[in-house]
Amino acid sequence: MKLHRANPSGINTFSGYGDGFVLVNGNRIEHSVVVLPERIIDNWGATTFDELTATQLEVLTGLDREVVLLGTGRLLRFPRPELMRSIGPQLAKANVGLEIMDVQAACRTYNILIAEGRKVAAALLID
Repeated sequence: MKLHRANPSGINTFSGYGDGFVLVNGNRIEHSVVVLPERIIDNWGATTFDELTATQLEVLTGLDREVVLLGTGRLLRFPRPELMRSIGPQLAKANVGLEIMDVQAACRTYNILIAEGRKVAAALLID
């Protein structure tokens, strides 16, 4: 799907997505990634939903964001309860909200929140 860009240039937004990829400002990304308005973190360390670790989620608490969108692939899947229990205190201490959704919804939601001027990051597990 192609998304229409409505943000000023220089800000990372999702311009499209499909099976196994997202487009950020027209650039195709085919691996798990964290997208922030001002930068892209290619070396997040997360690769697949099933191998997601607390350490990888902890990285998201240090991004100085009010909300992080965790895109869990083509399907909405919730991380294991023990994983969420282990990361919950760090998220609360950093005042970071973690919203879990599929990658497509995360892309759309990120663009909406960016347009509203919110401090958001999208952590996407591309499968």
